[in-house]
Amino acid sequence: MARVLLIRQAFVPLDPRVKREIDALRTDGHSIDVICRRRRDEPGRETTEHGIIRRLPGLPGRGGPLMYIIQYAWFMLLATIWVTGLHLRRGYDLVQVNTLPDTLVFAAWLPRLLGVPVVIDLHEVMPEFFATKFGVALDHPFVRAVAALEQLSIRFSTHAVTCTDQMRDAFVARGTPAEKITVVMNSADERIFGPRPSPSHKKPGEFVLVCHGTIEDRYGHEEMVRAVALLRQEIPGLRLLVFGEGAHLPAIRDLVTALSVEQNVWLSEGFVPLEELLDGISGADVGIVAMRRDVFRDMTHCHKMFDYIAMRIPAAVSRTRAVQEYFDEDCFELFEAGDAADLARAIRRLWLEPDRRKQLVQHVSVVNEPYRWQRQELVYRAAIAAVLGEQLQRQPAEVSEEIN
Repeated sequence: MARVLLIRQAFVPLDPRVKREIDALRTDGHSIDVICRRRRDEPGRETTEHGIIRRLPGLPGRGGPLMYIIQYAWFMLLATIWVTGLHLRRGYDLVQVNTLPDTLVFAAWLPRLLGVPVVIDLHEVMPEFFATKFGVALDHPFVRAVAALEQLSIRFSTHAVTCTDQMRDAFVARGTPAEKITVVMNSADERIFGPRPSPSHKKPGEFVLVCHGTIEDRYGHEEMVRAVALLRQEIPGLRLLVFGEGAHLPAIRDLVTALSVEQNVWLSEGFVPLEELLDGISGADVGIVAMRRDVFRDMTHCHKMFDYIAMRIPAAVSRTRAVQEYFDEDCFELFEAGDAADLARAIRRLWLEPDRRKQLVQHVSVVNEPYRWQRQELVYRAAIAAVLGEQLQRQPAEVSEEIN
């Protein structure tokens, strides 16, 4: 059993990938301490069944690249102090750093110096992320500097983990050895996101769309609201449920008012309890994943896409390279990213063709089989075991019957 320290500049256990990784590490008997950001309603220190979570205060405010750098630097300073002190006191066997930012891995300088392996889990591709977020070219000096820091961070680590083949290819193209990166996909935790009956409170005749997660411009909430406005006279009982919070929420709220679709669009105005979210998803006829397409999103997947697959909810999904290279045309009702009219077409087809909805659910379940977390967890655990120089305690052959 190893003593592991996991670092993430986000909220734990709200981060689904981190939560799944913690559970996977516990499967092999490891204890896990966590350093993460603190929400206003959370304690600074929490003792859990797997270890201790220490939540550090972030800086308020959002803005341009400078504000991002300040926030990243502030958290890294605090994390470095805590990692150094905790390692001297507790003596970790492994440190895992989950990005963004990539440079957060340097908070583990002392454990690395003392020979402790450091794994970096690359949630995003930072150069493409910043280029698209701030509207600059990939050859912009700032983006090139971010790319250099990305490679330096990966070289500092013992091993790297990332989310898609497309992301791995980008890191390799910039100089990372392919054998240093393991792909562990953002699958759904089926212990939480599993099939469940439609809730009894769903009204007869309603056709319900659902979307959950962070509300940012890049996730296409504007296209969803505009598609509902195009279809509200055509589809009786049409409703869109949006669960989540984010910087783009005020703009979406204003758009709902401007298009006079208050009766058709419901906004949760923040995070809701898990049971309420699961109830909302299970009562939906169609899940919506409307990511806008760019060089960054062409390499990533949305968590919510896998949640809908696991819950057996047919989905309308925007076309991106990463989606199309993993899933075929009969897995989702695909539509052109950023095109509200084409999203409306996809919704209309799914409303008119109930059999199509059933066929999508059946087919995507087959295609998604290798990507289920039960299988991806084995990949992750094997990577960690290799870094620790251990044998994976439960081999894939031993759990194949459990998975199926």
